[in-house]
Parts: sequence; structure tokens; C-alpha cells
Amino acid sequence: MTETRPARGHDTRRAILREAVQVGAVEGLDRLTIGRLATALGASKSGVFGLFGSKEELQLAAIEEAKSTFIAEVIGPALRRPSGIERLRTLCEAWLDHTSRDAAADGACFFLSVGSEFGSRPGRVRDAIVSVWQQWHDFHRQTIVEAQQLGEITAATDPAQLAFELAAIERSAVADSTLLDDTAVFDRARTAMLRLLREHATDPERIPVPPHSRAADRRA
Repeated sequence: MTETRPARGHDTRRAILREAVQVGAVEGLDRLTIGRLATALGASKSGVFGLFGSKEELQLAAIEEAKSTFIAEVIGPALRRPSGIERLRTLCEAWLDHTSRDAAADGACFFLSVGSEFGSRPGRVRDAIVSVWQQWHDFHRQTIVEAQQLGEITAATDPAQLAFELAAIERSAVADSTLLDDTAVFDRARTAMLRLLREHATDPERIPVPPHSRAADRRA
């Protein structure tokens, strides 16, 4: 059976967007050009232009592609777990797994990179980045709220503060991995996240003991 033209077009678009996300993560969305992507993928400039129409539309499509990957690799695994502390822990673990894979492949996190690049530049691209960023923050905080409502996170916990602290751990790991070329930071970040979750869980035994903590106990 021969491949249909729409299927080929879809595959070409996905290949272009995967390359665009990689370039955006490492060099920034401003470095994206239709000509550059056409050359990298052995496609014609007119063909790439026909798929996106402008550099800005290409940038917006790259953001959507990165968002789809994030949902599949981070949000999806969490939603497959029951609401509560188990979903929250899975969310944190999947988040770190996703970020460490990005660091290993590209040396950068797409949304942290483009967020810094467009943070003070009003326009459609910034609006799209802010929208994804806000949706992620809302989902993260709501996951904590649901765990608290189920009695699995202490009543004294401020969900917004806990979400902020967990995010700070992840961003610190990304920065150290990128600037210091130290992939071991993700193990330390995982230890810090698990320790923080145990501090706020009503039943800490539902959260694995961080590996570094077990090593310290053995030395003691």
C-alpha cells in the first residue's frame, strides 16, 4: 500500500517540529528559520513555508509540539495514578525523568530556555509560553490540593508554597546540569523532592525513603 500524501505531510511536519523544539531548547526560538530547518531535514524551503507560513507560526507550532510531549511524558503518567499523594509523587518523578532526558539529549529544558528568552518580549509567542507555563503551575498546585482534600497532605501545607518549592528543586537541577554539565544533579533533585513530600505527607511511609537518606542511615 502506498503512503498517502496527507500522511507524508504529517510526518514531515512532525520531523520539522521535533527539530524546531531541539533548536529552540538549545539556541532559542529566534534561531529558528524556515531555511535552517529545510536544510537540516533535506526539505525544500517552499515546502516548509507551505506548512507554517511564517517564522512566528513556526515558533508557535514548536511550542505546541513541546507542550504535547510534556503532556505525554509528565501529565499523562500522573493522571494514570489515583488522585492523592501517589499522583503527586508520580508527577514529580515523571517531571524529573522528562527533564533529565531533555538535558541528556539537548543539554537544556525547552520551556525554561524559551521562557527566559521571551519573558520580557510581549507578543503571541510570549503569550503561548505563558499559557503553557500557567497551565502547568495550575495542574501542579491542583494535584497538591486534591491530595490535601483526601487527607494525604497535611492541613498545614500551603499548596502554592509546596508547588513553588518542588519547582525550585527542578529548575535548580536544570541550571546545574546545563551550566556545570553535571547529570548527577537529577539524583540529588529526586532525593530533595522525595524528602519534601515526606515532610508534607500525613503518612510519610507512602513516599519512598530518598536514596541519599538511606545511605546516611547506614553510615550512622
